[in-house]
Parts: sequence; structure tokens; C-alpha cells
Amino acid sequence: MSDLPFTLDQLRILRAISAEGSFKRAADSLYVSQPAVSLQVQNLERQLDVPLFDRGGRRAQLTEAGHLLLEYGDRILSLCQETCRAIEDLQNLQGGTLIVGASQTTGTYLLPRMIGRFRQQYPDVAVQLHVHSTRRTAWSVANGQIDLAIIGGEVPPELQDSLEIIPYAEDELALILPAFHPLARLMTVQKDDLYKLQFIALDSQSTIRKVIDQVLTRSGIETRRLKIEMELNSIEAIKNAVQSGLGASFVSISAIEKELQMGVLHRAKIDGVVVNRTLAVIINPSRYRSKAAEAFMQEVLPQFSGPLSSESQDNISNNRVSSVAPTASPPKV
Repeated sequence: MSDLPFTLDQLRILRAISAEGSFKRAADSLYVSQPAVSLQVQNLERQLDVPLFDRGGRRAQLTEAGHLLLEYGDRILSLCQETCRAIEDLQNLQGGTLIVGASQTTGTYLLPRMIGRFRQQYPDVAVQLHVHSTRRTAWSVANGQIDLAIIGGEVPPELQDSLEIIPYAEDELALILPAFHPLARLMTVQKDDLYKLQFIALDSQSTIRKVIDQVLTRSGIETRRLKIEMELNSIEAIKNAVQSGLGASFVSISAIEKELQMGVLHRAKIDGVVVNRTLAVIINPSRYRSKAAEAFMQEVLPQFSGPLSSESQDNISNNRVSSVAPTASPPKV
């Protein structure tokens, strides 16, 4: 056919309705009127000669044809965004956008410092940070919505062959106590001491809690014997609760730097036990990588990496990421 039966605006509207679940919320998210959205959908359905939505329920549900168009529409819009960013790159980092993803703890405590360092070097590049679960972040990298990400959990098995993964840094999960706790006076605590403490933890269904439990188990700590007295929904709430004397907790060392400097929390070392998880950098090798993303990988990541192998540091600084073989697994973090 000489003319396409849809426009990019119509594909954006379709994606917004699917994401928001209603025509009204989609219109609000796109800053247009609901009648304008409805008219565009009607025109699209007439041009394609198929219904795209089941209009019987309260939530806008895509038909089979709607799902098919949305799948291809996402790919088309993603390629359009890549095209614009490739053209922006011709300005040689005098503009453009860098989109970085991260899992929750890494995105809250580590990435803002990295982005600050990058912005000092490239103030004309706009930077976006998307903080979500490891699974959602990995899918965003796979779909081209994020340039690169630093994660602390496992990449979904279905994405391991399509993403490139490199171990980046060792993130210690530190045992924190109130500064006035009796054990805070000791050089080290024994592993058996852990089972006598009252612990404050994240909700048992949270992704971060599951990752922490996995890492503790691999370090020889029996998580079922830990006395969980309180569950909270954020790392900041946990730190405040520990500081107030309500219990102990395991948190990323990157989350407590300020509190340790101020002396309001005590980081207790466990005799013979170091609890580490491996952070990993993930990219999609089949997607266009902007000059901004290359600069971030070459110039910023090596400045914040922990104790890595020399090979891993060379891979990062040279902007090479080792491919994961089909039989290999991502870092167990």
C-alpha cells in the first residue's frame, strides 16, 4: 500500500490507553482531550477495518488485533526514538539524552552520585533515571527504553540471551545496629549473636527482601532463625527504626554512608562472614548506543566500581561488555 493506515500519534495514543486502562486517563497523560483520543481511535479502527478495543467493560481492553498493533507499535516508536537520539549525537555530546535504569537500592543511593559526576563533565546532556524492580528494569533495557542499567537482582531467564551482562561491583550488605547497642562496643560479633537480635526487615514479598535473604543464605546465615520483629516498606524507614533502637537490620553499605559519618548507626562486622552481592551492568547489544551512554560507561562507571577483576574493569573502561553464553547464568545477586 502507498499510505500507512496509521500515524505515529495514533500509535502513541494506543500505547497510552493500554498503559492507563482508560481513554480519559490516556488523554490526561497526553495532554489532549478525551474526544480527540476517541476520534483518533475511531479513525484508526476504520482505516484498519478491525476493532482494537472491547468496549463492554469498565477498563479499556485490547482485542487480539489491538495487542498485535501495540506490539509492533512499541517497536516502531522505539526505533523513532533511537533515530532522534542518533541524530542528536551528531552534536557530539552538546545535547541529547541519557536514560539510565537501576533497581531500587542502587537507584536511590548510588546512581544519583554517578549522574552528578556525569553532569559535571557533560552539562548539556539531559539525564533521566528510571528506578524500578530488576525485572522491570531489565525489560526496559531489552525494549530499548533505557540505554543501560545497574541492577542488584537476577535478570529474568527469558532475557539472558538477548542482554549483555557484566559483573560491576561488590555491594556489601552491612549489619547495622543502634549506636548505643551493647554489641556496638565489640570489634566483631559472632554469627550466633544474630539469632538473639530483633530484626527490622522489608516486607517479605518485596523483591529487595528476597534478594537480601538469598545473599544471607549463601553466606551461611540461617534466615529462618532471624527474629523479624517488624517489617517496613522502605530502606529509609528501616534506618530510622534502627537508629531509634527498635532493632537491627541488613542494608546495602551504600545506603548508610551518611549515617556512619554522623555516628548515628553502627556497622557491625560478623566474625568470619562478609555478606556481598554482585551488582551488574546490563545493555542491549542490538540497540543503538548513544555517545552519551558510551561516555557514561567509559568515564563514570570505572570511578565507582568496587573490587572487580582486572578483566571486568578493562571491559567497562573500553566499553566492551562480555556476552553471556546461552548456558550461563547472570550474577547470583
